[in-house]
Amino acid sequence: MARAAPSSPDGDAAMRFEALYRACYEDLLRYALRRSDRPETAADVVADTFVVAWQRIDDIPADQGRAWLFGVARNVLANQHRAARRGAELANRLRTELARVTVTQPDVPAEISAAFRQLPEADQEILRLVAWEGLAADELALVLDCSANAVRIRLHRARRRFAEALRAPSLTT
Repeated sequence: MARAAPSSPDGDAAMRFEALYRACYEDLLRYALRRSDRPETAADVVADTFVVAWQRIDDIPADQGRAWLFGVARNVLANQHRAARRGAELANRLRTELARVTVTQPDVPAEISAAFRQLPEADQEILRLVAWEGLAADELALVLDCSANAVRIRLHRARRRFAEALRAPSLTT
């Protein structure tokens, strides 16, 4: 649970934090870089370490601030490794489950499929969302991040273009 930043009327906490940051930033970054597989991960470790330091500035021993920060960084790294391991385990479980799933495409006559493929991708997607996924206008608005009125207009236009594609001479002759 995150604590609020310390409040000190004389700014002593801010000055202590800044001094600690200036004195230890590069050491902590090197520490994190040696233990991370990506520079972005190391930067996150250092940032999270200093967030904890700011939130707990009054808990940092005056003569052991650097060591205290290394302890926090060690815990941050351990949390990141645990999260990465859990994420990898979840991804493996999902891959295993998805390997057993069979996707069946709708049985659509060739002429209809050809007309559908002629439509712009945006039209195809809105029509799929309605026909295959069964979404209503308010749900489409949420998916497409627009108003329900805009969805109705887009859907109307997509249906009109689809009907025109179905009537195209190449499909009717």
